[in-house]
Amino acid sequence: MRTAIVTGGGSGIGAALVRALVRDGAHVVCADVDLDAASSVAAGALGPGTATARRVDVTSADDVRAAVDAVVAEHGRLDLMFNNAGITFLGNTEDLTLHQWNAIIDVNVRGVVHGVHAAYPQMIRQGSGHIVNTASMGGLMAAGLMTSYVTTKHAVVGLSLALRTEAAGHGVGVTVVCPAAVDTPILDKGEIGGFKGRDFYLEGQGVKEPVDPDLLAARVLAAVAADKPLVIEPRQARIAWRVGRLSPTFVNKMATRFIAQQRRTAAARR
Repeated sequence: MRTAIVTGGGSGIGAALVRALVRDGAHVVCADVDLDAASSVAAGALGPGTATARRVDVTSADDVRAAVDAVVAEHGRLDLMFNNAGITFLGNTEDLTLHQWNAIIDVNVRGVVHGVHAAYPQMIRQGSGHIVNTASMGGLMAAGLMTSYVTTKHAVVGLSLALRTEAAGHGVGVTVVCPAAVDTPILDKGEIGGFKGRDFYLEGQGVKEPVDPDLLAARVLAAVAADKPLVIEPRQARIAWRVGRLSPTFVNKMATRFIAQQRRTAAARR
């Protein structure tokens, strides 16, 4: 039975990953700063695998290390590490406080670093394993009003793709997940100054409906099995990414117009 840790497992993409892994027969630690949410997800995950809940604050290197050490002590190995916990802020960059900047860097970047730092050496010792880091389309393309989020997700993409080139020599895989808007609670969080997250993310990423988290989780596990470097969902997001690579100036102009329109809409709401 494979062993896995999923941070941010108490909701959204993390919860979907826990369910998919249990259906796939893995023993999963559903790790979240909200233990009640993690416990609910773990109890509801059905399949040949098992799930247990653990309170983990990814901004604490000790918390993450303890979770990894506990899995290794019980099972002798850690096969899959999903660094998935994340937060977002949506609004004008000048309105962000340093506390908010530090918070998003601590969770979205240091949280991933803590997961890699704890799990990667163990996987090297095993000679196998796979690290999956959740980024975003915001880690592949850039648009204003979510500058802090884009900053952190670009860092996660860079970390993941760089680490992958090292990890291959140790028999360890690395995959980074870059979805467009996913139907999770994060779409309605972190709004500053009248901006509406769900509308912004859908319109800005050119999708009519948010990605279903369970469908995304299934595709992530398939990508892990195939040792793919990137997961980009849905199809419209993959098209936008390719257009952005071919014509970054065009995409930048479109994003600038979109931001101006969003500002006018937000002003009208105030």
